[in-house]
Amino acid sequence: MEAKAQARFVRVTPQKARRIVDVVRGKRAEEAVSVLRFAPQAAAEPVRKVVESAIANSRVKADQASEAFNESDLVVLEAYVDEGPTLKRFRPRAQGRASQILKRTSHITIIVGAEQDAAAAMQGAAGSKGRAR
Repeated sequence: MEAKAQARFVRVTPQKARRIVDVVRGKRAEEAVSVLRFAPQAAAEPVRKVVESAIANSRVKADQASEAFNESDLVVLEAYVDEGPTLKRFRPRAQGRASQILKRTSHITIIVGAEQDAAAAMQGAAGSKGRAR
């Protein structure tokens, strides 16, 4: 069962957040959390929180559907970072000038699911490539 979690308007530049998200994409969810816990980058904390939220969402969905839940079966199926709105600020400079400072924000999205869901998604994607004859 797939579960999704999003963090919107996170004050991390999308470029820096994508570096972290690329590390955890395709990993087991437990492994992704442990990697993010010890990653030195500042963007690792909000990404870790989103992964943990997606795991919790999966647990709730499994409880509602009366299905067995095993956290070790979860895999990060999709993980991406979109650009949020940019805050524009001005900084005084020499000779009465002002320069613009862009404070970028990110929307972080993580989708976790069971390993068989990942295998089925890969099979469906592989079958649709190329020309239909």
